[in-house]
Amino acid sequence: MKLRGDLQLRKLGDEHILVYPGQAQQDASKVYTFNETAVQIWLELQGKEFNVESVTAVLLDNYEVEENEAEKDAAKLVKQFEKQGFLI
Repeated sequence: MKLRGDLQLRKLGDEHILVYPGQAQQDASKVYTFNETAVQIWLELQGKEFNVESVTAVLLDNYEVEENEAEKDAAKLVKQFEKQGFLI
């Protein structure tokens, strides 16, 4: 799987948001906020093929986290990305 290349990650004040291109400025129905961890993962995975194991590796490489917790968090994040339509 890969992240969709047409989605735009932007910093707005202290927030990171993901927006769909061409979206009307007034329509906030498809704007998603990301925490710092999700931003880090998004940036690491841009343009790359990945799976839950690769997301787990990003978490283990960048954060002090136990492997089983990283696996759970990675699976949850990938599932959320899939649910929101962020993947191709």
